[in-house]
Amino acid sequence: MSQEGATPDSAPAPLVFGQRMQILRQRRGMTRTVLAGLIGMSESWVKRVENGQLKTPGLDMVLRVAEALRVRDLAELTGSGSVRVGLFAGPGHRLLPAVAAAVNQFPFQADRAAPSTAHLRSRLAHAWSARHSAPHHRDVIGGLIPDLIRDAQLAVRQADSAAERRTAQGLLSEVYSLSQFFVAYQPDAALLWRVAERAVIAAQESEDPHTIGIAAWLTGQAYRDAGPRHYDAADEVNLATLRYLDPLLPDATDDVRAIAGALQFEVGYTAARRGDTGTAWRYWDIAREVAERLPADYFHPVTSFSRGIMGAHAVTVAVELHAGPEAVRQAERAEAGYIPSRPRRARHRIEQARGYQLDKQGT
Repeated sequence: MSQEGATPDSAPAPLVFGQRMQILRQRRGMTRTVLAGLIGMSESWVKRVENGQLKTPGLDMVLRVAEALRVRDLAELTGSGSVRVGLFAGPGHRLLPAVAAAVNQFPFQADRAAPSTAHLRSRLAHAWSARHSAPHHRDVIGGLIPDLIRDAQLAVRQADSAAERRTAQGLLSEVYSLSQFFVAYQPDAALLWRVAERAVIAAQESEDPHTIGIAAWLTGQAYRDAGPRHYDAADEVNLATLRYLDPLLPDATDDVRAIAGALQFEVGYTAARRGDTGTAWRYWDIAREVAERLPADYFHPVTSFSRGIMGAHAVTVAVELHAGPEAVRQAERAEAGYIPSRPRRARHRIEQARGYQLDKQGT
């Protein structure tokens, strides 16, 4: 009997680990080749596990499979209610303790002079550039974040005027936003939300529309990634921020217009997760119109929003809607070479593969 369209908990007989892994992989539109690459094993190993030729692997490999398949409850893989892990995020990075220590430090230390905001801005720009160019971005930014947090906090505390304090708060918010890229999918959900909330608070204190938009963009993603129960919260954050930005757009900088476009796409992305085809493509169209009004070579340093990213975004929407033929059509049109960000380019390749799998063209 075919397992296509089944779910681990609806089968008439208990499923073993390999069968559950296959169902979850197919549900995500992922090929065996892609899963094998994500967990560092061969395609034949994945096939043998799914076919029952190999037994359930050790805990470390189970965790790697769960991370690759974005499983948030290990019981979906193991079938055992005694192994439930809510909001599973994967094994922790070796630099996570240092990042967490910097975030959690209280009271803030003020035993030295803060660096200038110009110096902080330069370091932050370098960190974003490193994130986009590194093959393993957490290895790079994880070493930069702790000192950036401490120095940005110092800059806020030692600001001599209201204007300087707002500037410093904007930089601190952006440092927390950078931190969220590191903390996402790490095994510390509380730390993720602490970072997201601090980014929002500092952004509000900065009164800078671009900074507020970045913090909202990441907070909306955190809500969406927390599961379907939080999709409404993701929409509220994104739509409220768009309402705030809308009257500012006629005279806005490219960065502010880009963050508005990125937020428009996020609304469409969440709609695609819900299976709302009309809303998903409507917001993608709105975002595309924003992108077309940006310079041809423009690339947003945080969100990757640009003309070139819209093809990849179209693949994302089609894949999340489980529209195989449309996903393939968009994948063939999208050009990954126009995506300067290495992590985003890699994600696009994975989603292209998911699209072909959904259309039964994958392996």
